[in-house]
Amino acid sequence: MHVLRLPTLAAAAAAGMAMLMATGAQAADAPRIVSTIPPIHSLVAAVTKGVATPHLMLRGGASPHTYAMAPSDARALQDAQLVVWVGPTIEAFMARALRDPRPGRQVVTLMDSPGVIVLDAREGGIFDAHDHDHDEKHDHGDEHTHDEEHTHDEEHTHDEEHAHDEEHAHDEKHDHGDEHAHDEEHAHDEDHAHEGHRDGHLWLDPKNAVRIVALVADSLVDLDPGRAAIYRANAKEATERLMRLEVDLAAILNPVKERSFIVFHDAYQYLEQRYDLTVAGSITVAADRKPGAKRLREIQDRLANAGVACVFAEPQFPPDVVATVIEGTGARAGVADPLGASLEPGSDLYPALMRGLAQSLAECLSPHS
Repeated sequence: MHVLRLPTLAAAAAAGMAMLMATGAQAADAPRIVSTIPPIHSLVAAVTKGVATPHLMLRGGASPHTYAMAPSDARALQDAQLVVWVGPTIEAFMARALRDPRPGRQVVTLMDSPGVIVLDAREGGIFDAHDHDHDEKHDHGDEHTHDEEHTHDEEHTHDEEHAHDEEHAHDEKHDHGDEHAHDEEHAHDEDHAHEGHRDGHLWLDPKNAVRIVALVADSLVDLDPGRAAIYRANAKEATERLMRLEVDLAAILNPVKERSFIVFHDAYQYLEQRYDLTVAGSITVAADRKPGAKRLREIQDRLANAGVACVFAEPQFPPDVVATVIEGTGARAGVADPLGASLEPGSDLYPALMRGLAQSLAECLSPHS
Protein backbone atom coordinates (compact mmCIF):
# COMPACT_ATOMS: atom_id res chain seq x y z
CA MET A 1 0.00 0.00 0.00
CA HIS A 2 2.85 2.34 0.82
CA VAL A 3 4.50 1.62 -2.50
CA LEU A 4 1.29 2.53 -4.33
CA ARG A 5 0.57 5.62 -2.22
CA LEU A 6 3.86 7.39 -2.87
CA PRO A 7 3.43 7.65 -6.63
CA THR A 8 -0.15 8.80 -6.04
CA LEU A 9 1.02 11.60 -3.74
CA ALA A 10 3.78 12.50 -6.14
CA ALA A 11 1.32 12.70 -9.00
CA ALA A 12 -1.01 14.87 -6.97
CA ALA A 13 1.84 17.17 -6.03
CA ALA A 14 2.95 17.37 -9.64
CA ALA A 15 -0.58 18.18 -10.76
CA GLY A 16 -0.87 20.87 -8.11
CA MET A 17 2.45 22.37 -9.13
CA ALA A 18 1.38 22.37 -12.78
CA MET A 19 -1.84 24.17 -11.83
CA LEU A 20 0.05 26.78 -9.83
CA MET A 21 2.45 27.31 -12.70
CA ALA A 22 -0.42 27.66 -15.15
CA THR A 23 -2.18 30.12 -12.86
CA GLY A 24 1.03 32.08 -12.46
CA ALA A 25 1.57 32.16 -16.20
CA GLN A 26 -1.99 33.30 -16.75
CA ALA A 27 -1.56 36.09 -14.20
CA ALA A 28 1.75 37.08 -15.80
CA ASP A 29 0.06 37.26 -19.19
CA ALA A 30 -2.85 39.39 -17.93
CA PRO A 31 -2.97 42.82 -19.57
CA ARG A 32 -1.46 45.69 -17.61
CA ILE A 33 -4.13 48.36 -17.20
CA VAL A 34 -4.07 51.80 -15.58
CA SER A 35 -7.04 53.98 -14.71
CA THR A 36 -7.07 57.30 -12.94
CA ILE A 37 -10.10 57.98 -10.73
CA PRO A 38 -12.14 55.47 -8.68
CA PRO A 39 -15.41 55.60 -10.69
CA ILE A 40 -13.66 54.91 -14.00
CA HIS A 41 -11.42 52.31 -12.38
CA SER A 42 -14.53 50.57 -11.05
CA LEU A 43 -16.08 50.29 -14.52
CA VAL A 44 -12.81 48.96 -15.94
CA ALA A 45 -12.51 46.46 -13.08
CA ALA A 46 -16.00 45.17 -13.84
CA VAL A 47 -14.83 44.22 -17.34
CA THR A 48 -11.51 42.71 -16.22
CA LYS A 49 -13.01 40.66 -13.38
CA GLY A 50 -11.31 37.28 -13.11
CA VAL A 51 -8.44 38.35 -15.36
CA ALA A 52 -6.64 41.42 -14.04
CA THR A 53 -6.87 44.15 -11.43
CA PRO A 54 -6.34 47.60 -12.98
CA HIS A 55 -3.91 49.98 -11.31
CA LEU A 56 -5.74 52.89 -9.66
CA MET A 57 -3.92 56.20 -9.41
CA LEU A 58 -6.10 58.35 -7.14
CA ARG A 59 -6.86 56.82 -3.76
CA GLY A 60 -8.02 58.01 -0.37
CA GLY A 61 -10.24 60.83 -1.57
CA ALA A 62 -7.56 62.64 -3.55
CA SER A 63 -8.93 65.25 -5.95
CA PRO A 64 -7.90 64.89 -9.60
CA HIS A 65 -7.93 68.68 -9.88
CA THR A 66 -4.94 69.00 -7.52
CA TYR A 67 -3.28 65.58 -7.81
CA ALA A 68 0.44 65.13 -8.51
CA MET A 69 1.49 61.78 -9.94
CA ALA A 70 3.25 59.43 -7.50
CA PRO A 71 6.34 57.42 -8.55
CA SER A 72 4.35 54.18 -8.37
CA ASP A 73 1.78 55.68 -10.76
CA ALA A 74 4.52 56.76 -13.16
CA ARG A 75 5.95 53.22 -13.17
CA ALA A 76 2.53 51.66 -13.75
CA LEU A 77 1.86 54.10 -16.58
CA GLN A 78 5.24 53.31 -18.11
CA ASP A 79 4.38 49.60 -18.28
CA ALA A 80 0.68 49.91 -19.11
CA GLN A 81 -0.79 48.27 -22.18
CA LEU A 82 -4.14 50.02 -21.70
CA VAL A 83 -4.81 53.42 -20.11
CA VAL A 84 -8.36 54.60 -19.43
CA TRP A 85 -8.87 58.22 -18.36
CA VAL A 86 -11.45 60.98 -18.77
CA GLY A 87 -9.29 63.72 -20.30
CA PRO A 88 -7.20 66.76 -19.35
CA THR A 89 -10.22 68.68 -18.07
CA ILE A 90 -10.32 66.25 -15.12
CA GLU A 91 -6.85 64.68 -14.94
CA ALA A 92 -4.55 67.52 -15.97
CA PHE A 93 -1.62 65.65 -14.44
CA MET A 94 -1.94 62.95 -17.13
CA ALA A 95 -1.69 65.18 -20.20
CA ARG A 96 2.09 65.51 -20.13
CA ALA A 97 2.62 61.88 -19.14
CA LEU A 98 0.67 60.70 -22.19
CA ARG A 99 2.24 63.15 -24.59
CA ASP A 100 4.77 60.67 -25.97
CA PRO A 101 3.23 57.52 -27.46
CA ARG A 102 4.52 54.11 -26.48
CA PRO A 103 4.42 51.17 -28.91
CA GLY A 104 1.72 48.66 -28.03
CA ARG A 105 -0.09 50.92 -25.57
CA GLN A 106 -3.75 51.77 -26.12
CA VAL A 107 -5.16 54.93 -24.57
CA VAL A 108 -8.91 55.42 -24.14
CA THR A 109 -9.69 59.12 -23.63
CA LEU A 110 -13.34 59.06 -22.67
CA MET A 111 -14.09 62.69 -23.50
CA ASP A 112 -13.04 61.99 -27.08
CA SER A 113 -14.60 58.54 -27.42
CA PRO A 114 -17.53 57.88 -29.76
CA GLY A 115 -20.90 57.41 -28.09
CA VAL A 116 -19.96 59.12 -24.83
CA ILE A 117 -22.26 62.04 -23.96
CA VAL A 118 -20.15 65.15 -23.32
CA LEU A 119 -21.83 68.34 -22.10
CA ASP A 120 -20.63 71.90 -22.43
CA ALA A 121 -19.25 73.34 -19.21
CA ARG A 122 -21.37 75.98 -17.50
CA GLU A 123 -19.82 79.37 -16.98
CA GLY A 124 -19.88 81.04 -13.59
CA GLY A 125 -21.55 79.56 -10.56
CA ILE A 126 -25.17 80.74 -10.69
CA PHE A 127 -27.46 78.46 -12.69
CA ASP A 128 -31.05 78.75 -13.80
CA ALA A 129 -33.21 75.89 -12.56
CA HIS A 130 -33.98 73.31 -15.28
CA ASP A 131 -32.06 75.41 -17.80
CA HIS A 132 -30.37 72.80 -19.95
CA ASP A 133 -29.84 74.97 -22.99
CA HIS A 134 -26.21 75.97 -23.30
CA ASP A 135 -26.88 79.18 -25.20
CA GLU A 136 -29.27 80.42 -22.52
CA LYS A 137 -26.76 79.53 -19.82
CA HIS A 138 -24.08 81.35 -21.75
CA ASP A 139 -26.24 84.48 -21.96
CA HIS A 140 -26.83 84.28 -18.23
CA GLY A 141 -23.11 83.84 -17.69
CA ASP A 142 -22.46 87.18 -19.41
CA GLU A 143 -23.99 88.86 -16.35
CA HIS A 144 -21.22 87.61 -14.08
CA THR A 145 -19.18 89.96 -11.93
CA HIS A 146 -15.90 91.24 -13.29
CA ASP A 147 -14.02 89.03 -10.84
CA GLU A 148 -15.73 85.91 -12.16
CA GLU A 149 -15.13 86.97 -15.74
CA HIS A 150 -11.49 87.49 -14.88
CA THR A 151 -11.32 84.06 -13.29
CA HIS A 152 -12.90 82.49 -16.38
CA ASP A 153 -10.54 84.40 -18.66
CA GLU A 154 -7.56 83.17 -16.68
CA GLU A 155 -8.79 79.60 -16.92
CA HIS A 156 -9.51 80.00 -20.63
CA THR A 157 -6.09 81.54 -21.21
CA HIS A 158 -4.45 78.67 -19.35
CA ASP A 159 -6.36 76.14 -21.43
CA GLU A 160 -5.41 77.92 -24.63
CA GLU A 161 -1.76 78.08 -23.59
CA HIS A 162 -1.90 74.41 -22.68
CA ALA A 163 -3.46 73.62 -26.02
CA HIS A 164 -0.81 75.64 -27.87
CA ASP A 165 2.07 73.98 -26.02
CA GLU A 166 0.66 70.53 -26.61
CA GLU A 167 -0.03 71.26 -30.29
CA HIS A 168 3.53 72.50 -30.67
CA ALA A 169 4.89 69.33 -29.07
CA HIS A 170 2.72 67.21 -31.36
CA ASP A 171 3.90 69.16 -34.42
CA GLU A 172 7.54 68.64 -33.46
CA LYS A 173 6.97 64.91 -33.14
CA HIS A 174 5.22 64.89 -36.49
CA ASP A 175 8.09 66.78 -38.12
CA HIS A 176 10.52 64.17 -36.87
CA GLY A 177 8.58 61.55 -38.76
CA ASP A 178 7.03 59.67 -35.85
CA GLU A 179 4.16 57.50 -36.99
CA HIS A 180 1.83 57.19 -34.03
CA ALA A 181 -0.70 54.45 -33.50
CA HIS A 182 -4.26 55.68 -34.04
CA ASP A 183 -5.29 55.19 -30.41
CA GLU A 184 -2.24 57.08 -29.13
CA GLU A 185 -2.84 59.96 -31.53
CA HIS A 186 -6.49 60.10 -30.48
CA ALA A 187 -5.58 59.97 -26.79
CA HIS A 188 -3.18 62.89 -26.74
CA ASP A 189 -3.65 64.87 -29.88
CA GLU A 190 -3.28 67.92 -27.69
CA ASP A 191 -5.51 70.31 -29.57
CA HIS A 192 -7.40 71.23 -26.41
CA ALA A 193 -8.56 74.71 -27.40
CA HIS A 194 -12.12 73.72 -26.50
CA GLU A 195 -11.23 71.51 -23.52
CA GLY A 196 -12.07 74.23 -21.00
CA HIS A 197 -15.57 74.50 -22.46
CA ARG A 198 -16.46 70.83 -21.87
CA ASP A 199 -17.62 69.28 -18.62
CA GLY A 200 -15.47 66.27 -17.76
CA HIS A 201 -17.61 64.75 -14.98
CA LEU A 202 -19.21 62.42 -17.51
CA TRP A 203 -19.23 59.28 -15.33
CA LEU A 204 -22.13 60.71 -13.30
CA ASP A 205 -24.53 59.78 -16.10
CA PRO A 206 -25.23 56.02 -15.88
CA LYS A 207 -25.77 55.93 -19.64
CA ASN A 208 -22.17 57.04 -20.06
CA ALA A 209 -21.12 54.30 -17.67
CA VAL A 210 -22.74 51.74 -19.97
CA ARG A 211 -20.83 53.19 -22.91
CA ILE A 212 -17.55 53.18 -20.97
CA VAL A 213 -17.98 49.48 -20.21
CA ALA A 214 -18.46 48.78 -23.92
CA LEU A 215 -15.41 50.84 -24.90
CA VAL A 216 -13.21 49.09 -22.35
CA ALA A 217 -14.45 45.67 -23.47
CA ASP A 218 -13.70 46.49 -27.11
CA SER A 219 -10.18 47.67 -26.22
CA LEU A 220 -9.46 44.56 -24.16
CA VAL A 221 -10.74 42.20 -26.84
CA ASP A 222 -8.39 43.92 -29.29
CA LEU A 223 -5.51 43.79 -26.82
CA ASP A 224 -6.12 40.28 -25.46
CA PRO A 225 -8.30 38.34 -27.94
CA GLY A 226 -7.70 35.01 -26.18
CA ARG A 227 -9.92 36.18 -23.32
CA ALA A 228 -12.54 37.89 -25.49
CA ALA A 229 -15.34 35.66 -24.18
CA ILE A 230 -14.53 36.64 -20.58
CA TYR A 231 -14.48 40.34 -21.34
CA ARG A 232 -17.73 40.17 -23.28
CA ALA A 233 -19.47 38.20 -20.54
CA ASN A 234 -18.23 40.61 -17.87
CA ALA A 235 -19.36 43.59 -19.94
CA LYS A 236 -22.82 42.09 -20.40
CA GLU A 237 -23.17 41.50 -16.66
CA ALA A 238 -21.93 45.01 -15.85
CA THR A 239 -24.30 46.58 -18.37
CA GLU A 240 -27.31 44.80 -16.94
CA ARG A 241 -26.29 45.94 -13.47
CA LEU A 242 -25.94 49.53 -14.66
CA MET A 243 -29.37 49.48 -16.28
CA ARG A 244 -30.91 48.34 -13.00
CA LEU A 245 -28.94 51.06 -11.23
CA GLU A 246 -30.36 53.75 -13.52
CA VAL A 247 -33.90 52.71 -12.60
CA ASP A 248 -33.04 52.68 -8.88
CA LEU A 249 -31.54 56.16 -9.04
CA ALA A 250 -34.67 57.52 -10.70
CA ALA A 251 -36.81 56.07 -7.90
CA ILE A 252 -34.59 57.73 -5.28
CA LEU A 253 -34.33 61.15 -6.95
CA ASN A 254 -37.75 61.70 -8.51
CA PRO A 255 -39.42 62.72 -5.21
CA VAL A 256 -36.94 65.58 -4.68
CA LYS A 257 -36.20 66.70 -8.24
CA GLU A 258 -38.04 70.01 -7.77
CA ARG A 259 -36.11 70.88 -4.59
CA SER A 260 -33.34 73.42 -5.22
CA PHE A 261 -29.75 72.91 -4.05
CA ILE A 262 -26.23 74.33 -4.36
CA VAL A 263 -23.08 72.24 -4.78
CA PHE A 264 -19.50 72.94 -3.78
CA HIS A 265 -18.23 72.89 -7.35
CA ASP A 266 -19.98 72.31 -10.64
CA ALA A 267 -19.42 68.55 -10.91
CA TYR A 268 -22.98 67.21 -11.10
CA GLN A 269 -24.42 68.47 -14.38
CA TYR A 270 -24.60 64.96 -15.87
CA LEU A 271 -26.58 63.66 -12.92
CA GLU A 272 -28.79 66.77 -12.89
CA GLN A 273 -29.70 66.48 -16.54
CA ARG A 274 -30.24 62.73 -16.50
CA TYR A 275 -32.70 63.00 -13.58
CA ASP A 276 -34.00 66.54 -14.16
CA LEU A 277 -32.75 67.88 -10.84
CA THR A 278 -32.96 71.54 -9.75
CA VAL A 279 -29.53 73.02 -9.09
CA ALA A 280 -29.20 76.72 -8.22
CA GLY A 281 -25.44 77.13 -8.41
CA SER A 282 -22.00 76.18 -7.18
CA ILE A 283 -19.92 77.80 -4.46
CA THR A 284 -16.69 77.74 -6.45
CA VAL A 285 -16.14 78.60 -10.09
CA ALA A 286 -13.01 76.43 -10.14
CA ALA A 287 -12.56 73.43 -7.84
CA ASP A 288 -8.98 74.35 -6.94
CA ARG A 289 -9.74 77.96 -5.98
CA LYS A 290 -11.25 79.09 -2.69
CA PRO A 291 -14.12 81.56 -3.18
CA GLY A 292 -13.68 85.16 -2.03
CA ALA A 293 -15.96 87.25 0.16
CA LYS A 294 -17.88 88.69 -2.83
CA ARG A 295 -18.49 85.21 -4.17
CA LEU A 296 -19.83 83.99 -0.83
CA ARG A 297 -22.22 86.96 -0.63
CA GLU A 298 -23.55 86.13 -4.09
CA ILE A 299 -24.18 82.53 -3.07
CA GLN A 300 -25.94 83.63 0.11
CA ASP A 301 -28.18 85.90 -2.01
CA ARG A 302 -28.87 82.94 -4.26
CA LEU A 303 -29.81 80.86 -1.21
CA ALA A 304 -32.47 83.36 -0.27
CA ASN A 305 -33.80 84.10 -3.75
CA ALA A 306 -33.97 80.52 -5.05
CA GLY A 307 -35.36 78.91 -1.92
CA VAL A 308 -32.38 76.58 -1.70
CA ALA A 309 -33.04 73.56 0.52
CA CYS A 310 -29.51 72.19 0.81
CA VAL A 311 -25.87 73.10 0.19
CA PHE A 312 -23.51 70.20 -0.45
CA ALA A 313 -19.88 69.97 0.59
CA GLU A 314 -17.45 67.41 -0.83
CA PRO A 315 -15.07 65.17 1.12
CA GLN A 316 -12.18 66.24 -1.11
CA PHE A 317 -12.45 69.87 0.05
CA PRO A 318 -12.69 71.65 3.46
CA PRO A 319 -16.31 71.90 4.72
CA ASP A 320 -15.91 75.28 6.45
CA VAL A 321 -16.97 77.21 3.35
CA VAL A 322 -20.37 75.47 3.30
CA ALA A 323 -20.88 76.24 6.98
CA THR A 324 -20.18 79.91 6.25
CA VAL A 325 -22.60 79.99 3.32
CA ILE A 326 -25.59 78.50 5.15
CA GLU A 327 -25.09 80.45 8.39
CA GLY A 328 -28.27 82.33 9.23
CA THR A 329 -30.29 80.67 6.47
CA GLY A 330 -32.80 77.84 6.52
CA ALA A 331 -30.69 75.69 4.21
CA ARG A 332 -29.25 72.39 5.37
CA ALA A 333 -25.70 71.16 4.83
CA GLY A 334 -25.09 67.84 3.10
CA VAL A 335 -22.17 65.96 1.59
CA ALA A 336 -22.06 64.91 -2.06
CA ASP A 337 -19.17 62.73 -3.17
CA PRO A 338 -18.62 62.43 -6.94
CA LEU A 339 -15.55 60.18 -6.60
CA GLY A 340 -16.31 57.59 -3.92
CA ALA A 341 -13.66 58.81 -1.48
CA SER A 342 -14.65 56.46 1.36
CA LEU A 343 -15.46 53.40 -0.78
CA GLU A 344 -13.32 50.36 -1.40
CA PRO A 345 -11.92 50.45 -4.95
CA GLY A 346 -13.18 47.76 -7.29
CA SER A 347 -16.09 46.76 -9.49
CA ASP A 348 -18.66 47.45 -6.74
CA LEU A 349 -17.55 51.05 -6.20
CA TYR A 350 -19.44 52.67 -9.08
CA PRO A 351 -22.92 51.38 -8.14
CA ALA A 352 -22.24 52.17 -4.47
CA LEU A 353 -21.01 55.66 -5.38
CA MET A 354 -24.07 56.49 -7.46
CA ARG A 355 -26.55 55.10 -4.94
CA GLY A 356 -24.79 56.91 -2.10
CA LEU A 357 -24.79 60.17 -4.03
CA ALA A 358 -28.48 59.86 -4.88
CA GLN A 359 -29.37 58.99 -1.29
CA SER A 360 -27.34 61.93 0.07
CA LEU A 361 -29.18 64.29 -2.25
CA ALA A 362 -32.58 62.81 -1.43
CA GLU A 363 -32.04 62.85 2.34
CA CYS A 364 -30.85 66.45 2.47
CA LEU A 365 -33.47 67.72 0.01
CA SER A 366 -36.44 65.91 1.46
CA PRO A 367 -38.86 68.30 3.20
CA HIS A 368 -39.40 65.60 5.82
CA SER A 369 -35.72 65.41 6.84
